[in-house]
Amino acid sequence: MRWVMFVGGWICVGLGIVGVIMPGMPGTVFLILAAWLFSRSSPRFEKWLLSHPRLGPSVVAWREKGAVPRGAQFVATGSMMASFGILVLLGLSTPVLGLIAVIFVAVSAYLLTRPSA
Repeated sequence: MRWVMFVGGWICVGLGIVGVIMPGMPGTVFLILAAWLFSRSSPRFEKWLLSHPRLGPSVVAWREKGAVPRGAQFVATGSMMASFGILVLLGLSTPVLGLIAVIFVAVSAYLLTRPSA
């Protein structure tokens, strides 16, 4: 199980880096998950991630204060809004859109009420 978590940690680091580069993809979430996976599989790589000058600060802020950078909050919320618009244009059924809307509103409310880093 430790190897699965280790590999999953590296996959999340890769997705996190893509998220840092590509607008609209939530990189911080994947980095937080990677740190959690490394904490259970490789303390060495957990320390590396937390001390990384570009990837570590948002993970450390989350762990210490539950904080999410204000910009990341707005990008994530905006991305969910844009995604919902695309789903409407694709013609998803009303019950499915309703369920997605409830999830997006709940996630956005949670994010926007977190302290900013």
